Amino acid sequence: MRKTSIEITAGSLAAIELFYDLSFNDRKVVADKCRGVKFTTGDIITSHNDVDTDVYFIISGRVRIAIYSASGKEISFRDQAAGEMFGEIAAVDNKSRSAYVVTLCETLLAGMSAENFLWLMQLYPSIMTRTLAHFAQLIRSLSDRVVEFSSLDVRNRLHAELLRLAWKNMDNANTATISPAPRHVELANRISTHREAITRELAQLASSGLIHKGKNLLRINDVVKLENMVQDTIGSYKK
Repeated sequence: MRKTSIEITAGSLAAIELFYDLSFNDRKVVADKCRGVKFTTGDIITSHNDVDTDVYFIISGRVRIAIYSASGKEISFRDQAAGEMFGEIAAVDNKSRSAYVVTLCETLLAGMSAENFLWLMQLYPSIMTRTLAHFAQLIRSLSDRVVEFSSLDVRNRLHAELLRLAWKNMDNANTATISPAPRHVELANRISTHREAITRELAQLASSGLIHKGKNLLRINDVVKLENMVQDTIGSYKK
């Protein structure tokens, strides 16, 4: 792992969702409790069952949250980008890490001890409220995934995953461009299938005109249609 220490300021934290409601001076208080670290692509920040409990805020870059089976197969939970946080579960329950976190590109993080994180939640009610909302969203998301794995075939699980990606990368009201495009093996790891099945299903979606695969990008040409396809299979499905 190659990492470089970086100073964290109130300005560094302005785009972190957890701190949206704080004033500049309040963010200075938070910044004083942080340490900045820059990682290179492919660095493992935390490992499954690590005993550290620090919380990390993504200033820039992207990370992947995943675990690995006994056979070495990657099981991806989600990718996270600038403005988001990770590590908060271990900070709250004081237990070992539940997953690996690896950088997908050069990434700048603001790290904070669990003790300081819990102290700030008591000091600033807005941080507490946003943290609770974050946990609620995470539980809802994981519940949706359980339903998908339990009741949907590969095709419909892929539709649901593409819809989640589209919602995060909207160009306008009805199109989305995902760049860089996820590799077929990455999509397979997210929905518990194999690369060949992803290749087959994406080819069918491309031939229907619903998606367009360009150089290192994936465009969803009709997000509303994709939403309807997912809702027809799952029922009510929200962001």
